[in-house]
Amino acid sequence: MYALLYGLDALATVLLVVFGWMAGGKAGRLVYSSSYKKLKHKSRTIMVLFSLSVLAFAGKIFIAQQIYTKFGWLFSQDRILLQLPPLLMAVLASVVYGIPRIVRILRLSAENQDTPLDAAAYRLAGDSSLIIPFKAIKYTALASLFFYFVPVVPIRWLDAAAVLLVLLVFITIMVYRVLNRSKSIHQHENWVPLGRKLRVAKGVAEILIMMLIVVGGWMYERNVSRLPETMSMMTGSADFGGGSGSANAHQHAVTTGGKADVSVETLTGPEEGEPDRRFTLTAEKKLVRSSSGKMVEAWTYNGQIPGPELRMRQGELIEVTLINNNVDVGVTLHWHGLDVPNAEDGVAGATQNAVMPGQMHTYRFIAEQTGTFWYHSHQDSAEAVKKGLFGALVVEDPADAATKYGIDRTILTYSLKNSGFSFGEGADAKLLEHVQADPGTPVRLRLINTENWVQRAFTVVGVPFQVAAIDGTELNGPTDLSSNTRLEVTTCGRYDVTFVMPETPVFINIGDDAKKGILFSQKGNGEPLDLPESITIFDPSVYGTPEVLPFGLDSRFDREFLMVLDNQFSFYNGSFGALYTINGKLFPNTPMYMVKQGDLVKTTIVNRGMVEHPMHLHGHHMLVLSRNGKSVSGSPWWSDTLYVGPGERYEVAFLADNPGIWMDHCHNLDHAKVGMSMHLAYEGITTPFALGTESHNHPE
Repeated sequence: MYALLYGLDALATVLLVVFGWMAGGKAGRLVYSSSYKKLKHKSRTIMVLFSLSVLAFAGKIFIAQQIYTKFGWLFSQDRILLQLPPLLMAVLASVVYGIPRIVRILRLSAENQDTPLDAAAYRLAGDSSLIIPFKAIKYTALASLFFYFVPVVPIRWLDAAAVLLVLLVFITIMVYRVLNRSKSIHQHENWVPLGRKLRVAKGVAEILIMMLIVVGGWMYERNVSRLPETMSMMTGSADFGGGSGSANAHQHAVTTGGKADVSVETLTGPEEGEPDRRFTLTAEKKLVRSSSGKMVEAWTYNGQIPGPELRMRQGELIEVTLINNNVDVGVTLHWHGLDVPNAEDGVAGATQNAVMPGQMHTYRFIAEQTGTFWYHSHQDSAEAVKKGLFGALVVEDPADAATKYGIDRTILTYSLKNSGFSFGEGADAKLLEHVQADPGTPVRLRLINTENWVQRAFTVVGVPFQVAAIDGTELNGPTDLSSNTRLEVTTCGRYDVTFVMPETPVFINIGDDAKKGILFSQKGNGEPLDLPESITIFDPSVYGTPEVLPFGLDSRFDREFLMVLDNQFSFYNGSFGALYTINGKLFPNTPMYMVKQGDLVKTTIVNRGMVEHPMHLHGHHMLVLSRNGKSVSGSPWWSDTLYVGPGERYEVAFLADNPGIWMDHCHNLDHAKVGMSMHLAYEGITTPFALGTESHNHPE
């Protein structure tokens, strides 16, 4: 519904511009009519165009009302406060002043309709009260279109005032010119309009001036959008969420390059002690064969796609050595969803420098959580993940017996650059896999979606199943789901699915092709089972059993933030495109949410745009409190990567218990690459690392 209303609003706005432009243009050229017949024809055309403009304007009013009613004030405030009022004034002025004069023109009489206009007809056709309202529709519609494609929500009144001031300047210039011409017509009884050649020359000059202004503005915006060669990750303006804090202290931390207070470098895992497990991951370029049969150049960990699965147990001290063999842009290791100490988070430019070819870096942390996670490079990550620098990570509960699950399998979906969709182990994994499973075997499937900008569908056919965990956190009291339930795992999200193998086969369909997936059977063979005709999408907000938590919707929060996700046509680092904003800004101008250790933090996330955004907060799991105004009524739902679709609104909360500077970004990595990224920063924590070409650090 929201996408439909959003699109209809765009259509109505564009139609307003088109009809308003045509009506205003014809109104301004009425005095150039060569006869009464042509004057009346143009006047009737203006009436038709104005009627169409009114219909488009009425459509915008209706759409704004529907958006307000169904989705709330944040989704409609710019339409109601900025777009509609100027349009309303122009339309009303046209009704009060313009239309009566058009009617008078249509009532003009002449013995011969081909007769040239006389002085009285010229005065009526050139009347400023007729022309100005129709031309004003054109300019106000253009302003409305600008606010549509470059929204300023939450309302930033200075930015809005700048746009409205430009609108006022253009209208003032237009009014001055129209009044001057009208005055000339009234003062000269024998006024004669400019010849066609002069009018064309004048029009061409105006177009050239307009093009010069547009090109000049384009060049200026392109240049000022370029990112500096070096900058601090803490460049964004500080937002304290209603809590206490010092903006001056934040600015000091930026300008001193992280030399004050506590540096992220000190927020490490245990530096002493023998690790319980050691892993070595070597990043290198390699030609691999994809599931489509193509040989593609990939970036690999240990020469394989995906990288090796890292298994460990809760409470163990883990040491991972990263070696960069020949990936020239540099690499890191980020443990997606595993809340490690800040210095171990693996974000180039925030918690470390990128590991360049010939270099190595060691990560040490205690695996505090249990569950399903994954790892990937957070240096040029939009490119790195597409090319293969990722793998699965599983933390097991040592209290569970090793035989609790006879089959404990990770299903990791991915799409290599210049290749197709795949899952499973190895770049040449089959897209229909057979697994032998004896009846009565407990099965746990760990579903991981590493793809970019894809909600990956999983359907379990042939057995009742349960969703045991989301994003690495066990659910409370999960109940059986039937085979007509589809799991849609968001980009970088994880679902753990459990079932007991029956006598008959079980098929896990993966993706859009009904024949792709994994078939479990007693003999390890057979054909995929048919998918159910009717499908219900799994809703985690109502699944499972509630339990008492230390905080909820009615808690008193120390900090409350508003995160508004939106679309915007703009420049980023010298390139123009349809971009994705946080609170109307692109990194590094996005806000930095400031907290203190021990704060209880609530964030309201609103997606006003047309595109879904899986928002990923590093270092913390968010408790989802509500979705679209409805409280979560099932099991507590903890998430580190929350899918926020167009028109959706979430309230989430977390306890600030992991000091550091943490990225909070859209995990559609192409979005983060062009500015849809921000940070959560603990007061008193700084970073010495920098972004930019001089530092080689590019986290997205």
